[in-house]
Amino acid sequence: MDQKKLNKMAVGEKLNHFLLVSKIDVKTTKTNKRYLDLELRDEMLGLSAKMWDGFEEIENSVKPGEVVKLDGVMDEFNGQQQIKINRIRKTTEQDNVTPMDFMPKSSRSLDEMLGELDDFIVSISNSYLSQLLKNILQGENFEKYKNVPAGKSWHHSYLHGLLEHTLEILKICDLVSTFHSEVNRDLLLTGAILHDFGKTEELKSDASFDYTDKGKFIGHIVIAAMLVNTESDKIPGFPPELKDQIIHLILSHQGKLEFASPVVPRTLEAIILYHADELSAKANAYKNAIKAEEGNKSDWTRFLPLAGTALYIPPNSDADIKESLFDT
Repeated sequence: MDQKKLNKMAVGEKLNHFLLVSKIDVKTTKTNKRYLDLELRDEMLGLSAKMWDGFEEIENSVKPGEVVKLDGVMDEFNGQQQIKINRIRKTTEQDNVTPMDFMPKSSRSLDEMLGELDDFIVSISNSYLSQLLKNILQGENFEKYKNVPAGKSWHHSYLHGLLEHTLEILKICDLVSTFHSEVNRDLLLTGAILHDFGKTEELKSDASFDYTDKGKFIGHIVIAAMLVNTESDKIPGFPPELKDQIIHLILSHQGKLEFASPVVPRTLEAIILYHADELSAKANAYKNAIKAEEGNKSDWTRFLPLAGTALYIPPNSDADIKESLFDT
């Protein structure tokens, strides 16, 4: 589709776009005026959208996960960009668009990432851990593992995001194990592969990337710990202490009780995994927050509550750097 990306659009620019509906609702102003409130997205950015009149035909016929065609303008409210919709319709087969066209995806090749994951798994020499990974990473569970995002909105929040996040952590953990000989590499890498496996049941890989009922009730940490407990018990002779240490890696990987970890890291492998997870998540979240606002005139992003600050947007090309030098 030859349409400008939302993150490249400035306030006042007109839209004639196909966009994916993430949320849709009818709300009422303080003066009892009904309006259509949506969240729309392309593969780069999701934005709030409002339609104030003439939405009666669309309000009950469009659902989250469907694509719409709209005419509108890029607006601003409380310092945040939002879309003001003038006209909107459902798409048809003749439009030749699908929800997958608007789903954010990892920029990395899926086949390449799967190859890297396989290399790490093959390098694990402990037979019990190898068998555990083989038993878990198969069938429908593995299909979900390949596709699900690592987060709903903050980091690696795109298709194949969990796999990309996991590989980043594996590379960090593998590197650390090369200069800390005391590290049990097999245990650490197994924990890295499985630490977020519960997200295959916690998050949906549809247009919303929303939490499942199971995810809301139990959470990915407990889901993964329960799975490891069940699957390790199926392997004859699996050492109880080894099982406890893997489960500890999963339970402690978010580092602190206030960050939803049931326990804090209490092994060398656990503290490494926690910091590797933090580094991968924060670097990706900051990178994508900056990328989402590259089109802004400001050198800084908006204030990001999850970061607790605004982020600096560096020049993204030699031309930008040269231009900034000549302006001084």
